Amino acid sequence: MVCYTFLFLFAELIMQFPSISSATDTFNGSQSLPDGTTLVSKDGTFEMGFFSPSNNNTTTNRYLGIWYKSIPVRTVVWVANRENPVKDNSSKLSISTQGKLVILSKNNTLVWSADTTEETKAQSLFVQLLDSGNLVLRDEKDSNPLNFLWESFDYPCDTFLPGMKIGWNLKKGLSWRLTAWKNWDDPSPGNFSWGMEPGNTRELVMWKGSSEYYRSGPWNGVRFSGKYTPRYNLEFNSSQDEVYYTYKFVSNSFITRVVLNQSLYSRQRYNWINENQTWSPYSVVPRDKCDNYNVCGPYGNCVGDEPLQCECLMGFKPKSVQNYEALDSSQACVISEPWSCGAKDRGFQKFSGLKLPDTTRSWIDPNLTLENCKAKCLQNCSCIAYASLDIRDGSGCIFWTEALVDLRVASVPGLDLYIRITASETEEKRGYKKLVAVLIPVILLTFVIFFIFTYSYWRKRKLREKTSEENKNEDCEADLELPFFDFATIVRATSDFSSENMLGQGGFGPVYRGTLANGQEIAAKRLCSNTGQGMKEFKNEVILCAKLQHRNLVKLLGCSIQGEEKVLVYEYMPNKSLDYFLFDSSKRGLLNWSKRLNIIHGIARGLLYLHQDSRLRIIHRDMKASNILLDNELNPKISDFGIARMFGGNQTEGSTKQVVGTYGYMAPEYAINGLFSTKSDVYSFGVLLLEIVSGKKNGGILFPDHGLNLLGHAWRLWKEETPMQLVDTSLGDTFTISEALRCIHVGLLCVQLHPDNRPNMASVIFLLSSENILPQPKRNQVFLLEG
Repeated sequence: MVCYTFLFLFAELIMQFPSISSATDTFNGSQSLPDGTTLVSKDGTFEMGFFSPSNNNTTTNRYLGIWYKSIPVRTVVWVANRENPVKDNSSKLSISTQGKLVILSKNNTLVWSADTTEETKAQSLFVQLLDSGNLVLRDEKDSNPLNFLWESFDYPCDTFLPGMKIGWNLKKGLSWRLTAWKNWDDPSPGNFSWGMEPGNTRELVMWKGSSEYYRSGPWNGVRFSGKYTPRYNLEFNSSQDEVYYTYKFVSNSFITRVVLNQSLYSRQRYNWINENQTWSPYSVVPRDKCDNYNVCGPYGNCVGDEPLQCECLMGFKPKSVQNYEALDSSQACVISEPWSCGAKDRGFQKFSGLKLPDTTRSWIDPNLTLENCKAKCLQNCSCIAYASLDIRDGSGCIFWTEALVDLRVASVPGLDLYIRITASETEEKRGYKKLVAVLIPVILLTFVIFFIFTYSYWRKRKLREKTSEENKNEDCEADLELPFFDFATIVRATSDFSSENMLGQGGFGPVYRGTLANGQEIAAKRLCSNTGQGMKEFKNEVILCAKLQHRNLVKLLGCSIQGEEKVLVYEYMPNKSLDYFLFDSSKRGLLNWSKRLNIIHGIARGLLYLHQDSRLRIIHRDMKASNILLDNELNPKISDFGIARMFGGNQTEGSTKQVVGTYGYMAPEYAINGLFSTKSDVYSFGVLLLEIVSGKKNGGILFPDHGLNLLGHAWRLWKEETPMQLVDTSLGDTFTISEALRCIHVGLLCVQLHPDNRPNMASVIFLLSSENILPQPKRNQVFLLEG
């Protein structure tokens, strides 16, 4: 009863403190921060106050938290009373007479108290929200601005901000560990956490409850074994009292955070994209099944995740082949032959490109060189493996004396791992080297004799094949329903494929200008044997072009086949391809607005013919500026059907495991999932349309001031209602504003994220030609994913 009376009087005293009156980053011991008021850091990045995690008005739980001030969607990075919410909005944050931060509710109940080790009179204390997002309690009598009596960074929640620490401090008794929210509207701690084990470990670990779930691999002086991102300055510090990892962002203009996701059991890094007003996922771990802890068991190396594939390291074998093939990690790998301590000629096998084993039961010596590491490991019969501690100068050693677990192929090069092998294995290697030294001369001599005997046979066979090849060409001519050109004729016409006659690099091979004996000019595409286009793709393009007759499709005159040589003969286009003019600052001016509009309509008519009016529905799959040829009058003709697909009946879409084409023009569903349809051609047409209007190529970062490519820039201008800024400046004022605006509008409709939202080519032609009101395009969501 006495304790309750004291608490009641204490609370009454605190409740009498005056509240802060305006936006500030501090309040002192004579003030308080009631629900409804906030602190704002000096630079305006962070804000602190009471909030409800759910937008549901029926939710009454209130928490004291810190979030981003300038970001419209409230993103909370720290919560004080995670496990003890207030049930109304009458609570306040104050400094108690004992010098502690406290949250008191209306009924004078102590909801939360900061864990400070020193007691100081409240009159000299003040609270400050720093620009880093760190909430600190300071003594105004202390002139050192870095001396904090308490700071929120010592008690992280689910978010890791630049400047925070992950690790532990034995002197202060702190464990800097992140713990995920239970779910999106419940900030109480879940069972998913991320931190560092005390001891010799130099790596970060994630846990599901008490079970290890993922580890980063040991720090190697530059990074952990995960992917190193140069945008971030990574730091790892180790001393007798503390070991921790932290990071800083290179540019203060970026906002970044790392957060634990309980639902997905993953650690995700997000960057704020101001132009899109969204958090963009930048990286995520675990990345794949091999990242899960110890999936292949002791001495097992995870080499593939789809499906999961494990291999025993050299010198080890499956304890049970049947169980190991069934991926039972408890029946993993064991040493092939037991070591005999003291045996001569023992050695180590070097393994490169591995994520180093779990360091929980390892030990380190920071003062040894790599050669000293080997000698020291040999002296210890329990030593299984060793590695250098620092990849920068090769200094220091880390030793393993127990089973090597959680091995996988690393995503980036790192430290080499040296694993002990038996004496017999060493002798086997030496014997193998001697055997190789003897066998190589014998093999070379045998090869020379074999070559002499087979050369004469090859010459005789070549004569027989020449006659057979002529018959084969006649059959091919009949199959492909096109005139057949003798290869020697093409060679003469192109001056033996002279570099002076080379027009450009088409799909699967270069294109040459040539002149036949009758004076007809041709364009000969010579298919290279190492490009990936074989006889199947060759016949595909020939058959397609033979069946297609349209003024906006290039005309195929014939073909030639001789041995590995395959040539397609097209009508010659004197003005080359669209990209020759469009992306050249000195030639772009030759394409005035009327010519560009004619090219746009011609491409659209050609695509409509392919999709709807030809005998077979054809999806081009590689629509781009370099595949649009221009005749004498700059009329467009679609070319290069090497990867096109034919559909019959009512079929409109298909899928493939081998995605080919040009990424700047690929529809998202095709680039990511291999799904293609007429709508994927529409997407490519939309990109091409925006390129023709702007005179810029959709590839890489064209606008470094906001980090966007052409499509992102077009969406940005559309959102800002300034789409006419996209129009090529070389056009001056010669274009028609309404026509240009309609082209941009139609282009954005074509590049919408979901295929169902894009118009078909019949609708595209109608929308380009009519004056009807166009539907509003649905803006794409941009995601930047990296492993």
